[in-house]
Amino acid sequence: MDPEAKSTGRRRRGAELEGALLDAAWDDLIERGYSSVSMDSVAERAGTSRTVLYRRWPSRGELVVAAIRRHYEKDVVVVPDSGSLRADLLRLLHEANEHRSDLAGYFSVLLADYFSETASTPAALRERLLGARETAMDIVLRRAEQRGEIELARIPQRVQTLPFDLFRHEALMTLRPVSDEFILSVVDDIFLPLVLQPKSDA
Repeated sequence: MDPEAKSTGRRRRGAELEGALLDAAWDDLIERGYSSVSMDSVAERAGTSRTVLYRRWPSRGELVVAAIRRHYEKDVVVVPDSGSLRADLLRLLHEANEHRSDLAGYFSVLLADYFSETASTPAALRERLLGARETAMDIVLRRAEQRGEIELARIPQRVQTLPFDLFRHEALMTLRPVSDEFILSVVDDIFLPLVLQPKSDA
């Protein structure tokens, strides 16, 4: 029997139970790191049994990925729509800096054993979490194209992701939020000159 049912007389089910399990796994990960996360520790924290966890996730790796996905889906990003690519991008990077830059540094340490155990990479994990979903950056660029500021067909995918690639790298290297000067430089000195520059006729 679920330990919670014994103590409260009420058994959690469905989305409520799954949410509690994933929240417990997330808390375990943040507090102790992947190497210390186990089905036993998560079950104890959630007040349930390992059997309940294994019915949903076959391994701690799958459980942790699901917990990370839930965390980010709960942290809804409001995509800015100011009418300017520059203003939207600055706002988006500042929002990421305020809410997510700390996790970039933590994850490099917390998930080191996950990448070793699963032979995965940060890029592969990001792909699992995002899949084919449109990102906030995708939306900002699409709106900029609709306004006639840019032409996406002329911008390589690597360039389209450049602002956040640089942002993540800086956060990982410094293990702290990036500076306002860094964000301005990425937007004004690197990204906008690349995407707004007319294609050469030569």
